[in-house]
Amino acid sequence: MTNEDPRLMKVTQQEIENRLWDAADELRVAMPEAQYSSVVFPLMFWKYLSDTWEHQHELFLSENAGLDDLSPEEAHEIEYRDYQSFEIPFIHPNTVQQRRASWMSILATITQPGLGHRVRASLQAIETANPDKFSRLFGAMTWTSEEVLSGEVLAAVMQTMDRTPKMHEGNMSHDVLGGAYEYLLKRFSDGSGTRAGQFFTSREVVELIVEVLDPKGHESVYDPTCGSGGMLIASANLLKARGGRGYTLKLYGQEAVPDTAGVARMNLFMHNLTQFKVEVGDTLKDPRYKKSDGSVAQFDVIVANPPYSLKWKPWTNDPRILGGVAPPSTADWAFVQHMIASMSPKKGRAAVVLPHGVLFRGGQEAAIRQRVLDDDLLEAVIGLPANLFYNTTIPTAILVFRAPGTKDPERQGGVLFIDASNRFTKAKNRNILTDADIADIVTAYHSKLDADGNPVDPDGEGGLAARFVTTVEIASNGYDLNIGRYIKQAAAEQEDLGSLIEAYNLARAERQKAEQHMLAVLAAVGIEGFNE
Repeated sequence: MTNEDPRLMKVTQQEIENRLWDAADELRVAMPEAQYSSVVFPLMFWKYLSDTWEHQHELFLSENAGLDDLSPEEAHEIEYRDYQSFEIPFIHPNTVQQRRASWMSILATITQPGLGHRVRASLQAIETANPDKFSRLFGAMTWTSEEVLSGEVLAAVMQTMDRTPKMHEGNMSHDVLGGAYEYLLKRFSDGSGTRAGQFFTSREVVELIVEVLDPKGHESVYDPTCGSGGMLIASANLLKARGGRGYTLKLYGQEAVPDTAGVARMNLFMHNLTQFKVEVGDTLKDPRYKKSDGSVAQFDVIVANPPYSLKWKPWTNDPRILGGVAPPSTADWAFVQHMIASMSPKKGRAAVVLPHGVLFRGGQEAAIRQRVLDDDLLEAVIGLPANLFYNTTIPTAILVFRAPGTKDPERQGGVLFIDASNRFTKAKNRNILTDADIADIVTAYHSKLDADGNPVDPDGEGGLAARFVTTVEIASNGYDLNIGRYIKQAAAEQEDLGSLIEAYNLARAERQKAEQHMLAVLAAVGIEGFNE
């Protein structure tokens, strides 16, 4: 028998995930699952900060027991110099209502009226006390209003969440904490339908993009539409998995939705990644990372899954314009132009997920596409299966770009096409890429080219159709990048679809012809109005 506090005992990843989901599930009586994240993530991060601060405070007290003669000011200086990396301040200091803005402090008042108000005051106090780290971190916090979430339900969520273990590195690793955060992100996305696409990119697609770009230690990684920060975290995780130091990456993100930007910041902190900045704003209208001359800042690795076919107000005079201006009806190529402008000149590379329309649409988009190809900036087009994402069922493609003159010699003057449209496994809500699918795509992308310009499959078992196509051939096709033009497998599938459409149109015409004949016969014998 042990007297140890059960919340301080090590637990498995699954146990902490289950307990956190139990807390989230308390919200079922108050709001749809699509809104859980706005409540659970701020509470979870607040508990993490509070548990971490209290753990470090106990260490300070135990290791400085002989310093009783220190003044409060001297003790405070030592603690925040050597132990604490952020502050959990007092609310209403120097008054009888004074209490620290910590989880346990507010939990002790959980039965008193006004719980939401006290929670909001605590979170705002933490933001104010740590402006460099936590400014606007917790979002709008509308859920703290009694009209949005009753005090009874909020109390139930907090009490259930309090049954999770202490969330500090003395009790669990950041891998466990980050994994729990990612688990909740996925659960909320699974229950949110198309809304999830606003902040969550399917993790296997994220992994594929990051493996293709292969970030190295001390490089900068930038996501101009970062959502919950998954691509930035995956970059650090990949480097760590390969024996590198993920924390050496300099991570930058921009997100248009303030609450989602807060989710990203919390996500990065929970993964123990501190060299990051996440700015709020419209990347096309107001890019927040700039050089001293006003041009956009440049990075080594750029990753993005921007909103597809976004209506936007086109630029009139912007240095990011390359080959033309994307039409108001879709900003797809504008995001590409921004990413190209953001690539560092020596080793910049970028990958973006976009709908197939960017490969062949005409007009202004065709002019931009031609310029990008003539400048030899596009390295690869990877066709993905349909229904991989939460917000759309359409097939998409990853476009990979390299800074001018930085392609490998054998890849210059052309584009590598990879068709992975058939590589997926059906799951409950969508299709998924397996680890084997991702490995085969990455292998095809990194493979050397044979004499005919085709990727060499070292195992001969990848099963992926791939081909390197010269810019001359692409130009002869009107700069059309449709994968089916260059890979027989994809072309055959498109021909089959075309045949089906043609057969349907013929059958429809025959039906209409027969129907008109029938109506004419009926009219001849005095039967009218049959088709009304």
